[in-house]
Amino acid sequence: MAFKLTWIGHASLALETDGYQLLVDPYLSQNPAATVDPAKVAADYILVTHGHGDHIGDTIEIAERTGAMVIANAEISGWLRKKGIKTHAQHLGGGHQHPFGYLKLTLALHGSGLPDGSYGGNPAGFLLTTNHGEKIYLAGDTGLFGDMALIGEEGVTLAVLPIGDNYTMGPADALRAVKLLTPEVVIPIHYNTFGLIAQDPHAWAAQVEAETAAKARVLTPGEAFVYP
Repeated sequence: MAFKLTWIGHASLALETDGYQLLVDPYLSQNPAATVDPAKVAADYILVTHGHGDHIGDTIEIAERTGAMVIANAEISGWLRKKGIKTHAQHLGGGHQHPFGYLKLTLALHGSGLPDGSYGGNPAGFLLTTNHGEKIYLAGDTGLFGDMALIGEEGVTLAVLPIGDNYTMGPADALRAVKLLTPEVVIPIHYNTFGLIAQDPHAWAAQVEAETAAKARVLTPGEAFVYP
């Protein structure tokens, strides 16, 4: 197994690669779509794209229990360190070789205020090159931007994109993102948690496969995608 990605619900993901357990944006206890218990979920690392409550979620509680290292931008990392959390700070365009692979922070068009009103720095996505060479692009909460084409030049194995609209890309712009990224596989997230971001992911997936060479995989919360 090269990697296993599980959609927990909303924008929360669990990624297993090379024996490491990564959590991404672990919004669990207040998430109506969540499929795991924050008091039981495993984590070696926690990746946080930005500071909004539906993304930073249960990061502190999970990190305290598991001892996981949190990887986020410098502002979020500093905020968490003051709360006693072990962190690794990065910033947009910067990459680092972690034990689980080479992780680069990418641009995301969004906001990043923290739950207590503190400044959360720039929002980000993540581009992970696994130790086996696969490239996983986790877009985070973002609108469409043309430099997704530069990310696509990396040779993306899997892209995980928001499609909910209103706060992020909607289906039309997410389709355009697929055309810029040219991934092998794409998975939609950040939809149907609330009525305001209700979408038909199957209709979107059908359009992706009709107009691009990507395979679109629609997961239900709790379902995993295993590559290859």
